[in-house]
Amino acid sequence: MKVLVINCGSSSLKYQLIDMTDEEVIAKGTYERIGEKSFLTHKVNGEKYVLEHPVKNHKEALDFAISQLLNEEYKAISSLEEINAIGHRIVHGGEYFSESVIITDEVIEKIDKCSSLAPVHNPAAIIGIKACRELMPNIPMCAVFDTAFHQTIPEERYIYPIPYKYYEKYRIRKYGAHGTSHFFVSRRMAELINKPIENSKIVVCHLGQGASICAVLNGKSVDTSMGLTPLGGIPMCARSGDLDPSVVTYIMEKENLTPEETEKMLNKESGVFGISGISADFRDIEKEAYENGNEKAKLALNHYKYIVAQFIVKYAVAMQGIDGIAFTAGVGENQYRVRKGILENLAFLGITVDEENNKVRGEEIRISGKDSKIPVWVVPTNEELVIARDALRLIKK
Repeated sequence: MKVLVINCGSSSLKYQLIDMTDEEVIAKGTYERIGEKSFLTHKVNGEKYVLEHPVKNHKEALDFAISQLLNEEYKAISSLEEINAIGHRIVHGGEYFSESVIITDEVIEKIDKCSSLAPVHNPAAIIGIKACRELMPNIPMCAVFDTAFHQTIPEERYIYPIPYKYYEKYRIRKYGAHGTSHFFVSRRMAELINKPIENSKIVVCHLGQGASICAVLNGKSVDTSMGLTPLGGIPMCARSGDLDPSVVTYIMEKENLTPEETEKMLNKESGVFGISGISADFRDIEKEAYENGNEKAKLALNHYKYIVAQFIVKYAVAMQGIDGIAFTAGVGENQYRVRKGILENLAFLGITVDEENNKVRGEEIRISGKDSKIPVWVVPTNEELVIARDALRLIKK
């Protein structure tokens, strides 16, 4: 049984073709910077190929990525008919979905209705679904929702302090995101610190283009940083994160911005990009900060590290303690200076940093010192495997 997993992010496309008999990855790849200087990193048969192939949107990215699975030079499969199921990562399911489902026209319609809650992600996911339908019309597909894992958050934590009628009328509440990642990483972290997941207090820091932090108590999400949409929480590469609401209305009035223009500013022109004015890529900002001494770049990074540390402490309150902290996703797994800065803000908790281990990129490793009162690990996420397992379970039913 082979499952193809499609993960359309805000400016990226990840895919994995997995043989579910042994959960071995046959081929995988990542399209980065879609709409800009995009390129594909495709891995198959132990080899890595970096292919510069600019694309304008997710459909073009998916078309080219699928062609690489069939490429005669490093063929992963001989025919698309070898694929038994396709699993799609969907960021927002609102209150329509509390678990994964087989994709139908009705499911697509409901995903689209949630697009206003994830304007950067859900439309990209729908493009991916429709493109797969065109390329592989006879292969069953399932949707796995980032919001599903957070359905266990207590009501007093997901409700907003605004008139309750807006929850009743529009279901305005905290939904969270990155649920598949938080699910996978929290369970792996529990193994690493030798704690049963059913008796553990773990903070997962999913730090990527989009970023969220989650308090996982006894294996269940009890609080998370993202809110109604993936715009809330900590600052991100180009998203603002939490703000005083008056900041938004004040800027709209002063700049005479429409809601659409404001949404674009908050989603694509803010975060560390907004402060630094350099890039939405942490690699570019770190280069400016540490190699060229750019003060705005330093300010953007310092603000980011401070806010992440704040949220970690908030989740110590949510769980009445912390057994372990895990860093994951693109920034969390690779930007060691960012990790170090976050942990230095938490020194009062007795957390120390192993300087050598912390310089390791993209590998599972403990980065806290031997004397650290709270263990801290880098745990590479595997959202694709979680999605593939759900897809297999659903088509077997």
